[in-house]
Amino acid sequence: MGKNIVIVGAGYSGILTAKKLAKKFKKDQEISITIIDKNPFHTMLTELHEVAANRVDEDSIKISLKKVFTGRKVQVKLDTVTSIDFDTKQVLGTAETYSYDYLVLCAGSKPTYFGTEGAEEYSFKLWSYDDAVLLKDHIHNMFRKAVRETNEEERKKMLTFYIVGAGFTGAEMAGELAEYAPILCENFEIDRKDVTICNVDVLSRTISNLPEKLSDKVERRMEKMGIRVMLNTSVVKLGKDYVETKNNDVITREGTYTVIWTAGIESADITAASAKKLQSGGRGRIATDAYLRSLDNENVYVIGDNMLYTPEGEERPVPQVVENCEHSADIAAHNIVCAITEQGQMEKYKPSFHGFMVCIGGRYGVARVGLPNTMFNLPSWLAMFSKHFINIIYFIQVLGWNKVFSYMRHEFFTIRNRRSFVGGHFSNRTPSFLLVPVRVWLGAVWLFEGVMKIVEGWLTEPKLTGFFGGAQSWYDSILNSDGGSTDGTSSAMGAAAESAAQTVQVAADAVSSVKGTIAETTAQAIKTASDAVSSATGGAGAATDGAAAEQAGNAAAHVGTVIFNVDFLGLFQAIFVSGKELAHSTLSDLAFKVDVPVMNWFVDHFILSSDTMQVVMQVFIVIAEILIGLALIGGLFTFPASAFSLVLQFMFVTTTGLYLGTFWMIFAAIAVLIGGGRTFGLDYYAMPALKKAWKKVPWAKKSYLYND
Repeated sequence: MGKNIVIVGAGYSGILTAKKLAKKFKKDQEISITIIDKNPFHTMLTELHEVAANRVDEDSIKISLKKVFTGRKVQVKLDTVTSIDFDTKQVLGTAETYSYDYLVLCAGSKPTYFGTEGAEEYSFKLWSYDDAVLLKDHIHNMFRKAVRETNEEERKKMLTFYIVGAGFTGAEMAGELAEYAPILCENFEIDRKDVTICNVDVLSRTISNLPEKLSDKVERRMEKMGIRVMLNTSVVKLGKDYVETKNNDVITREGTYTVIWTAGIESADITAASAKKLQSGGRGRIATDAYLRSLDNENVYVIGDNMLYTPEGEERPVPQVVENCEHSADIAAHNIVCAITEQGQMEKYKPSFHGFMVCIGGRYGVARVGLPNTMFNLPSWLAMFSKHFINIIYFIQVLGWNKVFSYMRHEFFTIRNRRSFVGGHFSNRTPSFLLVPVRVWLGAVWLFEGVMKIVEGWLTEPKLTGFFGGAQSWYDSILNSDGGSTDGTSSAMGAAAESAAQTVQVAADAVSSVKGTIAETTAQAIKTASDAVSSATGGAGAATDGAAAEQAGNAAAHVGTVIFNVDFLGLFQAIFVSGKELAHSTLSDLAFKVDVPVMNWFVDHFILSSDTMQVVMQVFIVIAEILIGLALIGGLFTFPASAFSLVLQFMFVTTTGLYLGTFWMIFAAIAVLIGGGRTFGLDYYAMPALKKAWKKVPWAKKSYLYND
């Protein structure tokens, strides 16, 4: 008999539970998984302040549920749950009624106002996508109106902003707003001194989850940004255009049109209603056992913000944070699978939290991270890095590459006004049409290289022995000359000269074939060595003494200068040489090579294994260079063409090496790698069509291997 699993809420815990269950039961047609939410998207609640203060686009905090569950055995229902009948095992929504065998309750939270007069009516919330967008527009409108307002009292109200609550959300919202205010002031020609930003909390310090030392750092940062931090202060009343605060029994009223309420949360309405039927605690949280089941109903699992559970050995219930949502989702999914299949052992919830992080604006953060028994503080830059890294880990679980790419684009590559902990250094500013000449020239060079190889017979005759061997001989001659070692010091002059001449000839053969690698400019150095050998040979006559032979060998060997030759633990060797004396060298004389033993083995045992294999590899290289050239010139499939250009350059660096005069091709390929063909190129037409078609491929949709 089939089983129905119904998940109420598509927040952090709901999405992860549904995905884990879908993976476990993907081949079991008897199991039905349904997730219900009032929105067709998942909202990144921890990033709402970034949208509210206009640091990132509003779409960046939305994740389409349809995309998340594409190709997975999960039914997504857009509905508002009004009640749950635990006796008949039914979830009642405004659109449908859903029967369940196992229920996962993770409907999330909503703001709580603690009975403060006027708070719900006159304050802005920050607990949903709509809240963030509404607040962003309101803040912008306050500045827009203030610049035209002649009544000083009204103008002051418009430019006064109160954030109630100095926990994570409140402190982050205050920081973002303080970072955004100077930008708005500049845009609307308003003096920053005219803007008042207050962060109010009844507690004695900000973010009580953090150590006092870090709270102090947060407060100092906020004050430096021009935020008035009002601690030990409660909000007692809100009106349409004012807020009343109380400190030491003194009540103060200040005019404002903007009060942002972030002072606390309680369970969502449906959870609060369910808490009246099940054992529960404060603010509508439902009590669970160690397996995250309701104490009254083993078929009802409660996770995320809705759960009330104190782990063994702890004094407080698990906190309402994202990491708890992730951990509880994993345990709930595992235990439901065990309950349905009657296989495996159920697991008790033993969360191990790794710390807390808070960002005061986009450029500063504090963090305390580690393991429960070993926690440490991170400096600002590392705190910000950790925050983004953890977000990326979560996105990988939810929407894979699709969301990771989107997140990086919003947070780093299109960031406005340098509002990032890396500033605006990664933000794209160079107009893409300026890269067109670079792209076309790079393509022309690759096309030329491919055509010249055809002329030189690469399609018919094996050339790679000379290609690789000659270049290696050239490097060896320079490295050996630097070390002062020679061969044949006791040999006859004629034998030494003949040996040197053979080495030079191999290198010369390689030079004639290797365009752009250890190539044309090496010919001059080779010729120098060749002349030296010829001179030594011509002057040999009847001489047979070892000194004359040594002189000939040295003449052939001394063809350049070693700048550095460093071995990295035997894994690879970095070689940087010049074909001339360093004082007389140009870029075309300086060559760099990374000697990798694994690559050498591959070349010797595979590529050079036979003449036929050499020709096959040569044909591949020629075709690749021509296709890369044509693609870059036409701006078609620029990304794979540039990527393959880099691959070929890497191959040359690790086999024959490259002259510095050729290194520009590496940097040019990097420059046009992303979107280089969208301007005056065929990618302008091809990529949108391919992208549209690719997004429809079931495998690509399921794997999230596309971006929007």
